[in-house]
Amino acid sequence: MSAPVRSAQLAVTNAFVLLRLLPMSDRDKNVEILALRHQVAVFERQLGNARPRFDPIDRAFLAALLHRLPRSVLCRLRLLVRPDTVLRWHRDLLARRHAARSRPKRPGRPRTAPSILAF
Repeated sequence: MSAPVRSAQLAVTNAFVLLRLLPMSDRDKNVEILALRHQVAVFERQLGNARPRFDPIDRAFLAALLHRLPRSVLCRLRLLVRPDTVLRWHRDLLARRHAARSRPKRPGRPRTAPSILAF
């Protein structure tokens, strides 16, 4: 699946998740969070020394979601990756965005100035 299609799918999925969470009570949300944390703990036990692999879209989503949290809060969360990794993903995301915006509109050598062509 291509990256734009994957990111669109992720955006639509998260929109539906948000709509599902709106009518839920805080108690139900807390129960769901505890269940998800337990599943992460089980997944970490099963992985052992192996490292999970994240797609670039998953990295971008996690970085965008978690980058505003202070490092102390990130350290308390049960994440499959270290907090430093999430922050590095966010820095890489911003660097790629900046590089794409600052890339010249026309690749290659700039045109020769008309004053030079007159010679």
